[in-house]
Amino acid sequence: MVKYLYLLLDAFTLIYPLLSSFEPRMHFVSKWSALFLGIGWMALLFIPWDVLFTMSGVWGFNSTFLTGIQFLHLPLEEWLFFIVVPYACMFIYEAVIYFIPSQPLLKISKPLSILLGIGLCVLGCLFYDRWYTSLTFVTAGIGLLLHTLWIRQTYMGHFYLAFLFWLIPFFLVNGILTGSYLPQPIVWYNDAENLGIRLTTIPVEDSIYLLLMMLIITTVYENKLNRFLKPKEDSPAIPVAD
Repeated sequence: MVKYLYLLLDAFTLIYPLLSSFEPRMHFVSKWSALFLGIGWMALLFIPWDVLFTMSGVWGFNSTFLTGIQFLHLPLEEWLFFIVVPYACMFIYEAVIYFIPSQPLLKISKPLSILLGIGLCVLGCLFYDRWYTSLTFVTAGIGLLLHTLWIRQTYMGHFYLAFLFWLIPFFLVNGILTGSYLPQPIVWYNDAENLGIRLTTIPVEDSIYLLLMMLIITTVYENKLNRFLKPKEDSPAIPVAD
């Protein structure tokens, strides 16, 4: 049974958002095309990244908790992770929009993106010799700065508020993955390639990894829905293919 633990964790992450996708208020099922388009664009970056880091020993997977099914050096459970976690996060994002439509963080979203972007780029450059830290921080920092430059921040108030809610399941799920409640981790990290700062057992880089992953998905998602996303009048919009 223990070899199905990561797979069961994927299922646990997905089940409530999936079953609630058909309820009439948010009707999340009607937004699936935008969601899976966003997940597809995110995967173009994150899957090769995951494969490279796994092959390079930046992180790896404990076979004790895996079914043994692999593709491109990644276990089946890790492939599913890149579907179920974004699905659950975007469901939470839609719940935030529905229940908190006022966007209390909208006014600070632009300066926050700029400060985070610059700060992450600086830290990524300072720790250039640590692959996970450097690549995650620099990529997320550049992503935030480009987003601020090219795209109106009309939904970023919701994005940052949703991020605060995402951290709740993040600590639970990633905590299990990194061994918070287990005798050994499901996913291990080479601390020579990160800052060595842990939030319980979770590398601090994981939170920025989540931020970048969801920024890509949310940008494509909102572009597809054409709901909040409006290009700046004085800057060309970046098209996103259907």
